[in-house]
Amino acid sequence: MKYTIASIVLLFTVTLFGQNHVNLKKGFAVEGYDVVAYFSNKAVKGDKKFEATYNGVNYAFSSEGNRATFQKNPERFVPQYGGYCAYAVGIKGKKVGINPKSFQIIDDKLYLFYDGFGGDTLEKWNKEGSAALKKKADANWKKIVAEQ
Repeated sequence: MKYTIASIVLLFTVTLFGQNHVNLKKGFAVEGYDVVAYFSNKAVKGDKKFEATYNGVNYAFSSEGNRATFQKNPERFVPQYGGYCAYAVGIKGKKVGINPKSFQIIDDKLYLFYDGFGGDTLEKWNKEGSAALKKKADANWKKIVAEQ
């Protein structure tokens, strides 16, 4: 009985932690876009019929093949900074929504960006120096996660 209760508590903690630090919209990470497709340099909307859950977070995929690829190694495809705008995490240390069509793969990791009234932060990220901003974002993300 203790094992079962401990397992439930652990699952609840992982689920709650995962969801607290992931940009969820419409019940899915990355607004339902296929995180595997980004690695083929494509922003593709996922389909609910190809859904997978990782750390309590739902992901949608455009095909069964992409879902299977994700399930083999989900950490490879999970977006950095919980799927929040990498530029905003780096510059402001804040969680800011994204435009799922604004993205970049750096060192085999997915980074997402805001693109709206203030402009495309991906352009700012590249212009202002992605390497330095990535270091700032990594440090800021650790602080964000620790605070919550």
